[in-house]
Amino acid sequence: MLVGYLGLNDAAGIRPDGLAAELEARGFDSLWLPEHSHIPTSRRTPYPAGGELPEGYWRMMDPLVSLALAAGATSTLRLCTGICLLLEHDLLDLACAAATLDVLAGGRVTLGVGVGWNEEELANHRPDVPFRHRYRAMRERVAALRAIWTEERPSYAGEWDRFEESWVYPKPVQGSIPVALGNAGPVGIAHAAEYADEWCPIDASMLNTGGRPDVPGAIAMFRDKATAAGRDAAAIPITIFALGRLSLPRLESYVELGVTRIVLPPPSMDPHTEDEARRHLDRLGALLAALR
Repeated sequence: MLVGYLGLNDAAGIRPDGLAAELEARGFDSLWLPEHSHIPTSRRTPYPAGGELPEGYWRMMDPLVSLALAAGATSTLRLCTGICLLLEHDLLDLACAAATLDVLAGGRVTLGVGVGWNEEELANHRPDVPFRHRYRAMRERVAALRAIWTEERPSYAGEWDRFEESWVYPKPVQGSIPVALGNAGPVGIAHAAEYADEWCPIDASMLNTGGRPDVPGAIAMFRDKATAAGRDAAAIPITIFALGRLSLPRLESYVELGVTRIVLPPPSMDPHTEDEARRHLDRLGALLAALR
């Protein structure tokens, strides 16, 4: 069982290079950093978890820049976006930035991606992409990224993404950066099963009906849909973000379900100090040892 960590990545908290070094020394396999370029103050879109939106959501630094610092402080830790809102970037800039990070890190990058939940946030970036069509636009963007990373003279002509035949460098050390889809509802599961290299949902969002997630049911649906798409479902890694209060039985149940990796949460999605982060990692150490 691989165990990763979700950092809040706010400017007042622990630096990403310091956090990454701590994680590698403690036996974590990966660092995952979230993304929100901005949160519109109108707050028209409700927070999916209910209640007030934690302040950490509008305090996040850029994940790719932070992961570049983490790369320089580590040698084995996998560096992951968790998740990148890939529709909120220029296509060619995102392809180049992610590939640059992979080169500098020696091939240790996973691009966790999603469509996001905040309608006005996407509209500020992409008024051309209707929120109801964001999943279709995500499929197109993933295909375009893969073409850029793997072809010598890529071009793409889609509904929302298009560019003429070009040289786009650097190319990832890995050949192509693994793309992990974080979507956890029925539509998102179908997309991940169809074309994701990995699946990385939040457990509390997995087929959540009436406030109760169905993790086994979601995993069964994912594997059934992957098989129906002609893929080897058992060969697709599953990473689960275990947010909220942790317990050993809860994590052990994910091991029994054949999950590849569990990502453990920060102490809070509100800003916290470096000392609080380090104390939290100390507490997670005991849980980590018991899980293994």
